[in-house]
Amino acid sequence: MIMLSKRLERVARFVTGQKMADIGSDHAYLPIALVTDQVVKTAVAGEIVDGPYKAAVKNVESHGLSHKIAVRKGSGLEVIDDGEVDTITICGMGGPLIADILLSEPHKLKSAPRLILQSNIHTASVREALVKLGYTIIAEDIIKEKRHIYEIVVAEKQPEIMTLSAAEMKFGPILMTQNTAVFNEKWLREYNHLKQVENNIKDNPEQKVRLKEIQRELMLFKGVISDDN
Repeated sequence: MIMLSKRLERVARFVTGQKMADIGSDHAYLPIALVTDQVVKTAVAGEIVDGPYKAAVKNVESHGLSHKIAVRKGSGLEVIDDGEVDTITICGMGGPLIADILLSEPHKLKSAPRLILQSNIHTASVREALVKLGYTIIAEDIIKEKRHIYEIVVAEKQPEIMTLSAAEMKFGPILMTQNTAVFNEKWLREYNHLKQVENNIKDNPEQKVRLKEIQRELMLFKGVISDDN
């Protein structure tokens, strides 16, 4: 019995289709749980690091799922062929790394699998990559687990091309409309940090360029966060 973390359990809710691939699968907990619960029929667990790869193989074998979960060693999307899966999850990484994985092998996405992307930091990079790939964000989620706050972005190919404003790119087009307590906690913390930086450098003539950058970023927060959360 695999007990998923709150973060992965939330990711699992967005998984659809018959066959999924979990990129950077670590110990293959997510594929094991999804196959065991019959959410998907088969899965691919991709992992490039030797230790987690061996752990994933062992975990899949111990659950008697070697015939349903293929554990493959490799970098990013190289572990799958285009059209082999209909859902791809990439979790527990920084946004720039997730973006790099997607943009490095866009030919692996020609069959338009659903993408479920959970970044630890800098989710704007993920959204930028989705725009470049012609994907549309259909759902977003934000959760707090222990002291960490995570964002989840779900995207699919749709007829209309998605465009995002600077604020939507940063905060998430769906998350910023929901404006939850966790959302406010995350961004109020960054807002306060930026204000402190602004105060520290505003009288320094050598920091004029940086000051303008900070002030432009602070403008994005207007009307997005609430001070009473």
